[in-house]
Amino acid sequence: MAAMLQPQIILLKEGTDTSQGKAHLVSNINACTVVADCVRTTLGPRGMDKLIHDEKGSTTISNDGATIMKLLDIVHPAAKILVDIAKSQDSEVGDGTTTVVLLAGEFLREAKPFIEEGVHPQNLIRSYRTASYLAIEKIKELAVSIEGKSLEEKKSLLAKCAATTLSSKLIGGEKEFFAEIVVDAVIAIGHEDRLNMIGIKKVQGGNMRDSFLVNGVAFKKTFSYAGFEQQPKKFVNPKILLLNVELELKSEKENAEIRLADPSEYQSIVDAEWNIIYDKLDKCVQSGAKVVLSRLAIGDLATQYFADRDIFCAGRVTEEDLQRVAAATGGTVQTSVNNIIDEVLGSCEIFEEKQVGNERFNIFSGCPSGRTATIVLRGGADQFIEEAERSLHDAIMIVRRAMKNSTVVAGGGAIDMEISRYLRQHARTIAGKSQLFINSYAKALEVIPRQLCENAGFDATDVLNKLRQKHALPSGEGAPFGSESAQGEAAASAMGRGRGGAAFRGRGRVCQCFRGQRGLQFCL
Repeated sequence: MAAMLQPQIILLKEGTDTSQGKAHLVSNINACTVVADCVRTTLGPRGMDKLIHDEKGSTTISNDGATIMKLLDIVHPAAKILVDIAKSQDSEVGDGTTTVVLLAGEFLREAKPFIEEGVHPQNLIRSYRTASYLAIEKIKELAVSIEGKSLEEKKSLLAKCAATTLSSKLIGGEKEFFAEIVVDAVIAIGHEDRLNMIGIKKVQGGNMRDSFLVNGVAFKKTFSYAGFEQQPKKFVNPKILLLNVELELKSEKENAEIRLADPSEYQSIVDAEWNIIYDKLDKCVQSGAKVVLSRLAIGDLATQYFADRDIFCAGRVTEEDLQRVAAATGGTVQTSVNNIIDEVLGSCEIFEEKQVGNERFNIFSGCPSGRTATIVLRGGADQFIEEAERSLHDAIMIVRRAMKNSTVVAGGGAIDMEISRYLRQHARTIAGKSQLFINSYAKALEVIPRQLCENAGFDATDVLNKLRQKHALPSGEGAPFGSESAQGEAAASAMGRGRGGAAFRGRGRVCQCFRGQRGLQFCL
C-alpha cells in the first residue's frame, strides 16, 4: 500500500517524445536518406538545378549542395546533421558539398539493414572508422605530386581545376573564360587568407563574357551631391586618403540650448559651425590627396569644395570596400583629419570612374600592394547572377586549396571505384562481421560514379560493371578509369601519361578533372 501512495516522478515535460532503440535509429536513417535524395540529382556536369521558393516569396535557382541544404529549412534533428556537414565542407573546401551529403546518406543507407537485424551500432562504427582510415591511406598512396611545375604550368593546372568545379554550374558553358578570371584573382591576392579580398560585384545586363577582372578594387559609385559631376573622373598616380570621418555641415544636437547675452553673438555661433567643417576640408586638401574616400557621409558643401580643387571624393563607402582599398593601395583608414602624413596615404597607378552597364564604377588599378582583386560579373536575370556568384565562390575556394596542396588523383569516380575495390579486397582478409560492414562501406563509395551515370541518362549498372572490370586488372593499370559523363563509358584518366588536367584533394574528398583518351573526366 505504501508503494502505491508514492508520488509519480516526472523527469520530462508533458508531451515530450521519448522514443528510442532500434525503431528510432531506423527513423533517423530514413530522414537522412530523404535529405540526401533531395540533392542526388544535382551531382555532376549533367546534374539538374533546383528551383526553391520560400515563404517570403523569393526564388533561388541553384545546384550547389550547401545552398540547397540551407534553403530546405529542415526541422528533423538527425537530418540537420547533413546540413552541418554541407556547411562545413563549403567553408573548409568550397566544393564537393553534394558529394559529402550523398556519401553520408549512402553510408547510412548501407548500415540500415544491419541495424534492423540487431547489430550493435558500435560494431558498425568501429568497422567504418577502420575502412575510413584505410581509404585515406590508399588515397595518399595513389596521389601524384605536382610540385616543381613552372608558373605557366601551374596556372594551366589551376585553370583546369577551376573549370572542373564550374562544369556542373549554371555558367558551365563559359567555364574556360571564368576559370582564367578565377585563377588570376587568386594569384593576385597571393597567400592572403581573407577571401573578402576578392570582391565580386554584380551588374545586371550584358552577357557573361562582358564580365572582367580588376587587379585592384572596384565598387559602385556611392550616393553623391550635385557638385560631384564637376569633379575629375580619372587620375594617374594619385594619392588616396581613406577616412572614417563625416565631412558634412551639421547643426547642434537636438534640444541643445545656448544662452546669449547679446543677439550679435548669434552670428559667431553660426560661423563656428562653418569654420569647423572648412578646417577639416582644408586639412584634407593640404595632405596632397587627389582621391578622398570616407565610410561616413560627405555632404554637398564638401563635394563642391573638393570639385573646385580638382579632387575626387566619395562618401558612404562600405566597410568591406574601404578595407579592400586600404589593403590594395597601402593606405590606412583615418578617424581624424589632423596630422595626416604621407605614410597613411595610399596610391595606385590609375584611378578612374567607368560606366559598366547601367552602373558607374570607381576603379583602382595598378595598386602597389596588389593583395586584392575584383570580379565584375555581368548577366541577365537576378537569379542567374546570384547563382554565377555562388559558382565563382566555389571555384575560388578550390583554386586556393589547390595552391596549398601539391597532390592530385583521378576524377570521374575513378578514385571512389579504386578505394571500393581495395576495401572489398581487404575485407576478405578479415574474419567475423567486420567483413560485411567494410563491404557495405565499399559499396557505398560506388554511389558517386553511379549517380554521375544516372544524372547523365546512362545505364549505371552497365558502366559500373565496366569500371569494376577495369579496376580489377591485376597490373593496377585500371586505377585511373572513371565515368565519362559525355559518352557514358568507362574512360581512363591520363594519370602520368598523355595530357594532364587539374586536380584537388582536401580533407579526404577529391575533386579533379583529367583529360584522358576518351574525353573529359568529371568529379564533383
